[in-house]
Amino acid sequence: MGNLGFTGKLVCSISVRDHKESAEWYRDTLACETVFAQEEMGMTYMSTPVGNVWLDISQVESPPVGGPALVWGVESVDRARAEIEGKGVRFDGPTREFGGMVKLATFFDPDGNTLMFYENLA
Repeated sequence: MGNLGFTGKLVCSISVRDHKESAEWYRDTLACETVFAQEEMGMTYMSTPVGNVWLDISQVESPPVGGPALVWGVESVDRARAEIEGKGVRFDGPTREFGGMVKLATFFDPDGNTLMFYENLA
């Protein structure tokens, strides 16, 4: 297998009805801490008590049943995407970039579970 350029961080993306309310729950229940909140994107990014595991609490109208998505930190989303796309992995549309902060590419495992690559642009 080629070098996908993993950074050693794992982000668990969780879709919720209210990112502020959920962030409070994760803080009060699981001792997570808010790193930053982005109101325009409707999300709160949190550290966890587990080293190099982070939470991306994202607000959506109807949270899906099926749970969180694992979001793998990579040095280059474009390079990692090309590597696995060449192996027939299905992606959900084009790679997206948000406000010069992050680049994201969503893809699926053979059972349709959602996974993502992210590249920190900040």
